[in-house]
Amino acid sequence: MKRTPTAEEREREAKKLRLLEELEDTWLPYLTPKDDEFYQQWQLKYPKLILREAASVPELLHKEVQQAFLTLHKHGCLFRDLVRIQGKDLLTPVSRILIGNPGCTYKYLNTRLFTVPWPVKGSDAKYNEAEIAAACQTFLKLNSYLQVETIQALEELAAKEKANIDAVPVCIGPDFPRVGMGSSFDGHDEIDMKNRAAYNVTLLNFMDPQKMPYLKEEPYFGMGKMAVSWHHDENLVDRSAVAVYSYSCEGPEEESEDDPQLEGRDPDIWHVGFKISWDIETPGLAIPLHQGDCYFMLDDLNATHQHCVLAGLPPRFSSTHRVAECSTGTLEYILQRCQVALQNVREEADNGEISLKSLESVVLKQGEEIHNEVEFEWLRQFWFQGSRYKKCTDWWCQPMSQLEEMWRKMEWLTSAVLREVRREGVPMEQKNEMLTSILASITTRQNLRREWHASNLDTIEVKWN
Repeated sequence: MKRTPTAEEREREAKKLRLLEELEDTWLPYLTPKDDEFYQQWQLKYPKLILREAASVPELLHKEVQQAFLTLHKHGCLFRDLVRIQGKDLLTPVSRILIGNPGCTYKYLNTRLFTVPWPVKGSDAKYNEAEIAAACQTFLKLNSYLQVETIQALEELAAKEKANIDAVPVCIGPDFPRVGMGSSFDGHDEIDMKNRAAYNVTLLNFMDPQKMPYLKEEPYFGMGKMAVSWHHDENLVDRSAVAVYSYSCEGPEEESEDDPQLEGRDPDIWHVGFKISWDIETPGLAIPLHQGDCYFMLDDLNATHQHCVLAGLPPRFSSTHRVAECSTGTLEYILQRCQVALQNVREEADNGEISLKSLESVVLKQGEEIHNEVEFEWLRQFWFQGSRYKKCTDWWCQPMSQLEEMWRKMEWLTSAVLREVRREGVPMEQKNEMLTSILASITTRQNLRREWHASNLDTIEVKWN
């Protein structure tokens, strides 16, 4: 679907081009653990990035999580996403599935993903396979573990900052002594930290680099092939943390340390890259990721820095836990919005035609805006992803049918307004007011429907695998 880039996208692209022009044919410097100044630079410029080595994570949790990844992959539950970048539709090289609180969604690169619900208390989710249910339970367990670890990391960071200590621990193994909050923190600090670690979704990722020969080269540092380009994670609660569990599928006997003779990062090993946004002075970091390593982006790191994922040789899974900004992204929210729009229905005839309670401009305008929201932010987003969610659960089937029925009534609402405009005896001034109140929304609707139709996303199920 062709789309005009937003002002934010144009600005981001302009910054990227200016940076590349400034670099000309040179690479910016970056560091790996082989470099003497690596950990010093990490502590100085990236203190809100924390790595927990695999050995510090319970062995049983490793076993359960890694089995859950393989289970979901075996059942075909991960799909490549169709996303819009700079007005172009592209399939991501990474396959994904969103698991999280029932009724939550997460939007990135103009694509809304719908959660496969994990079995929180009170959930009525039913899964197509017992193995899928067990996998979702495992990722809920991992989520709880990472929440505790994130709060601990935030406490340690805050304790170090209050004590004015520069050397914040950034890479933590199993024997590292943990620092608690102590008595210098009040209840507000504790609540704030818990909120910033209240992960409500995890976005699972999978990629086999051997099946993706067209991966992009990292453009600024010469770090090699990227599975995921430089970015900030989108649509998160302000200053909330992100926790990532990484699982590359090599056996322990195949895993080796970086070759000291190799310049730069080892291309056989997966890395996560970090840089300060649009900074050409500070060296970037390329941090190797081994089976079961976890890393945490704390506080405002996601806003002030960018990160990328650098491909290694073996297939890799990751579980990326986030505090999604869901104020306009839950099923409960959109159902309430639809109910607001349908409050203007006075009565409904047998043929579907309705009469309106109010012809006030503000009421009509709001109704048409909600009409567009449910169609383009929810129904069409769900439709164009085909039957992918049915691989795991039918949880979304009934709610989406309910939203479709509400949308049909909004179609009749629009028709009712237009009938009023055409009705004889209505003063011209009132007709103009009604038309003015709905014209922008109807024009937007026509344009968006034309774009969706042009790409056939509303009639053809996209083949994702």
